Amino acid sequence: MFIENNENDSEDIQSSNNPFESAEEGEDREDENTLHSVEECEKLRVELDDLNNKYLRLAADFDNYRKRQAQERESLLKYGAADTMTKLLTVLDTFERAKESLKDIDDVQSVRDGYEVAFNQLTDTLKKAGLETIETLGVEFDPNLHEAIAQTPTSEYPDNTIISQMQTGYKLGDRVLRPALVNVALNEE
Repeated sequence: MFIENNENDSEDIQSSNNPFESAEEGEDREDENTLHSVEECEKLRVELDDLNNKYLRLAADFDNYRKRQAQERESLLKYGAADTMTKLLTVLDTFERAKESLKDIDDVQSVRDGYEVAFNQLTDTLKKAGLETIETLGVEFDPNLHEAIAQTPTSEYPDNTIISQMQTGYKLGDRVLRPALVNVALNEE
């Protein structure tokens, strides 16, 4: 038994003591690791270049989008009222015709009728564009829609009821363009 173990040990020793064999195996492993590392680095470099290109394209697309949005916003501000102005041109034409016809008219009723036609045409055009008048007479005062410039003590109307209007207020959709200037009832109690 003892002898057999020595033989096995001597084979292990002889194979492990050979400096040429161990160096060749180590070099093969080292070359293999280096080759693997180089391939992995190359893969990572290609992936990095690809991601870099994607990032640059995305940044350029976003910059183009931002510029396009700025141009559209500028165009909207510049020409956004074009549709409304086009509708108002017919009203302007009516005023010009009325101005020409006033030169030869001595009848006040004709002037009044011409004024009514032009005024009604203007208000209809503005309503079609979305302009609304703010209701005032007989409604309760609302500080979001009305501006009280006077309060009148009275027992004829409930408290905080609008009894007269000094200037018409207007809304466009749900936005108040100008509040109505009103006189509000104040109970004498």
